[in-house]
Amino acid sequence: MSPRRFHVGKRLSEMAVHDGTVYLAGQVPDDVTQDIRGQTAQVLAMVDRLLAEAGSERSRILMAQIYLADLADFDGMNAVWDDWVAPGHAPPRATVQARLADPGWKIEIVVTAAT
Repeated sequence: MSPRRFHVGKRLSEMAVHDGTVYLAGQVPDDVTQDIRGQTAQVLAMVDRLLAEAGSERSRILMAQIYLADLADFDGMNAVWDDWVAPGHAPPRATVQARLADPGWKIEIVVTAAT
């Protein structure tokens, strides 16, 4: 069975589903005028929408990779994350500092989930 790809562009797909696993591309905020809390909320809402489209949801996340432009934003990001994550289903996660492609982005999140 071939992977199903969603929102396919010239360079990347926003999501692929294969053999019961959902792979999201790095999700970034649309409104870069917001602080880390606002940008994190935007990105997590995008994750929710994509997972729902694939027939999954946040309690089925297998792994999350979080990239922050500045580790000083770690606590602000975690405040939003902690309110969002499904109780009892916190996934394995890595958080690192990275220079992101757009200087306005404070966060990028990559998620892998089960369908």
